[in-house]
Amino acid sequence: MAPPGIEFHHVWKRFHRGELHDSLRDLVPALARRLTGRGPRQDELRAGDFWALKDVSFEVMPGRALGIIGPNGAGKSTVLKILTRILRPNRGSCTVRGRIGALIEVAAGFHPDLTGRENVFLQGAIMGMSAADTLRKFDEIVEFSGISEFIDMPVKRYSSGMNARLGFAIAAHLDPDILIIDEVLAVGDYSFQHRAFGRIRELVRRDIPVIVVSHQLDRIAELCTHAILLSRGEVVREGNAADCIAAYVLNPTLSVVPQANSTDPIVLEGLAFESDAPIRSGDRMRATVRGTVAAGGIPDAIEGLAVTVRSAQTGERLFSSSTRRLGVELPARGSFELAVELQLNVPPGIYGLEVMVWDRQRGGTTGQRLSGYVQVMQGPDFSGPVQMNGTMQVLALDPARRS
Repeated sequence: MAPPGIEFHHVWKRFHRGELHDSLRDLVPALARRLTGRGPRQDELRAGDFWALKDVSFEVMPGRALGIIGPNGAGKSTVLKILTRILRPNRGSCTVRGRIGALIEVAAGFHPDLTGRENVFLQGAIMGMSAADTLRKFDEIVEFSGISEFIDMPVKRYSSGMNARLGFAIAAHLDPDILIIDEVLAVGDYSFQHRAFGRIRELVRRDIPVIVVSHQLDRIAELCTHAILLSRGEVVREGNAADCIAAYVLNPTLSVVPQANSTDPIVLEGLAFESDAPIRSGDRMRATVRGTVAAGGIPDAIEGLAVTVRSAQTGERLFSSSTRRLGVELPARGSFELAVELQLNVPPGIYGLEVMVWDRQRGGTTGQRLSGYVQVMQGPDFSGPVQMNGTMQVLALDPARRS
């Protein structure tokens, strides 16, 4: 039997919150403690350290596809960066046999000043392909990406979707022995996602080991032969994809609170759903967000807390709003609990609720993001994208009016 294409063996990975030493005054005593043997060992946690991964193990055989799922901050991206040798584990080992085709960040590895054409050959060289081999695949890559008219434009002018298209086309067509794909495919349109997952299935049939990280849980269920569910850096469930997805979706408390920066005006501390039971289509859902407003208050550029609902089936954003847009004022400082109530006028399925601090000036979040999932079951029968809770009634006519 062929050995596993990927082996992840009892891996631990440590990170530090913030800077390790802010000044020479802090650095010199730390070095002295290390030299005299009075400091912590290399594999122990120092002040401010945390384990991003804790004793994570899995393997992927040829012709198998592993799905990695879990809330934001669970350790999924850290796993992928270790697999692609961007990071090294503090403990344990990672073995990947063969040439890796990877897409783990939009435009990762692209040189912004080079054209799409030039970046195709650059990525080919990075993957160990000769120029002649890359040239032989070039037309196929460009056709699959669907951006032929922009292939000679610098990639710094590409949209995130164009970057994802080209990046995936390169990773999946330059004869990889291993394919590793992150959530970046979600930035592409539905037709491209459909073709991309079709290509992934084709590679699996060709005995290529594949790892996919995605919040599109239906894609994980459709594509992956097995899965692992991560939470707080640990594997909390492993097995077939359906069981792992069910464990994830039906446990709305399974969320991770990312570490806040010291400069964040609002620190998110927890997200809890009122009920862990499925909700009928058209009914209302209630959740509570806990957090703290920093002593400096909330700057005008901060929109407050933003809430987004996405379909787990397609990744499509269905709803977004914020405390400021709804006229809700957070306290000037100190702890708070915010009740979020939504009417889930959606078809049956799985939906993700994301809570973040939105900075209008930056056009993005401050970095922290809470997430959880809710299952919506069948309510009054209907078809279409929106549940309108329709009712009908036959009105009896006045007998005098019938004549």
